[in-house]
Amino acid sequence: MNPKMNIKVRFAPSPTGYSHVGGLRTALYNYLYARKHDGKLVLRIEDTDQSRWVEGAVENLIEALEWAGIEYDEGPELPGGERGEAGPYRQSDRLELYQQYTKQLLDEGHAYYCFCSEERLEKVRKQQQELNRRSMYDKHCRKLSKKERQNRLKAGMPHVVRMKIPEEDGTVSFTDEVREEVSIPYENLDDQVLIKSDGFPTYHLANVLDDHLMGITHVIRGEEWLPSTPKHILLYEYFDWDTPVFAHLPLLLNEDRSKLSKRQGDVAVGDYRDKGYLPEALINFVALLGWSPGDDQEILSMEEMIDKFTLDRINKSGAVFNLEKLQWMNGMYIRETDSKKLVNLALPYLQEAGFDVSDRHKITLIIDAVKDNIRYFAELPDLTEVFQPKPLKIDEEAEPELAEMLHKDSSKKVFSALADAFEKHDATSPRTTFFRL
Repeated sequence: MNPKMNIKVRFAPSPTGYSHVGGLRTALYNYLYARKHDGKLVLRIEDTDQSRWVEGAVENLIEALEWAGIEYDEGPELPGGERGEAGPYRQSDRLELYQQYTKQLLDEGHAYYCFCSEERLEKVRKQQQELNRRSMYDKHCRKLSKKERQNRLKAGMPHVVRMKIPEEDGTVSFTDEVREEVSIPYENLDDQVLIKSDGFPTYHLANVLDDHLMGITHVIRGEEWLPSTPKHILLYEYFDWDTPVFAHLPLLLNEDRSKLSKRQGDVAVGDYRDKGYLPEALINFVALLGWSPGDDQEILSMEEMIDKFTLDRINKSGAVFNLEKLQWMNGMYIRETDSKKLVNLALPYLQEAGFDVSDRHKITLIIDAVKDNIRYFAELPDLTEVFQPKPLKIDEEAEPELAEMLHKDSSKKVFSALADAFEKHDATSPRTTFFRL
């Protein structure tokens, strides 16, 4: 890395729903790298796929980053503002830019109009599948004459714009900071759609233009984008722009090594926040999903992660999301939290369960008594239930002998004496929970 380079990275989520822990890791790695090198982190909202846009998702994303302690230097703010001079930071506000640069590609012969219907494209796909060929566009409209294209445009035929992959033999090669040397032949690349029929750009065009125009030096993103990177590099070449440094992060996996999904457990940042995981613990845990600090240290502050973070310590293989490890780590952070803060964090969970929290001193003593066993705060009602006085209920029909014994005068005298003894002490131990007959 050039020591004089002004590092600038970006986290570019799509507002298609909840904030995923995989996205949190991507944001965190970008943040750590930026802070390590005195650089900047840009938050960019990639909302060009209007069919998948979810109301409130942008707000959810920004709130999740704030909760996790990941501060971005440029990007959208709530409500509705922006900070930074390279905006707008919502792609839906940048459509004129995409049209402008698409016209340049068309004029220079690096892109073309495609008028194929969905029915025709589906027919081509089925034919290729029957022949065991890779499903790719057959370049039908690339062969149209200039006059044919003009006539179809004048007639108002629906169309998209596709990029031209070189037809000669060749290879796109690049160095990835995680995957090292990557080479993909032209013949494996599709004539990718750049502008959809609704006028919105695809990810492939928009992310290249935005990364260049926003001055992004390092693209740190999930490995699902690795196969598309050669197309992006070709676009950089078509525009005669320098390519950024690429680093593609390994997948997050379930315990069975399938791709992490909601079908097998919580994957939303909000799920862990609502269950009472501390942001410091979740960030610490997520940081170690695919990255190693280079020693055996597992409990790391944000400052320590920034100091130790390097791209060459990111693993190639997928990282297993071990919930038990997260619960252990969260418990460690809970035990290091001072009593006053711990009680403030715990109260909402006890109140929601209907516990009497009016005696703050008593609640503080109870939390202190059980905190070594807390893995996350949503467990507190079960852990502290023994401290909540409840009347003893005996099913006299099911247990007649026990009921008869408890109704004896001698039994009442014993339990009343015990109750009087317990009332002389603070109710800070399970042994002080009592009842009167």
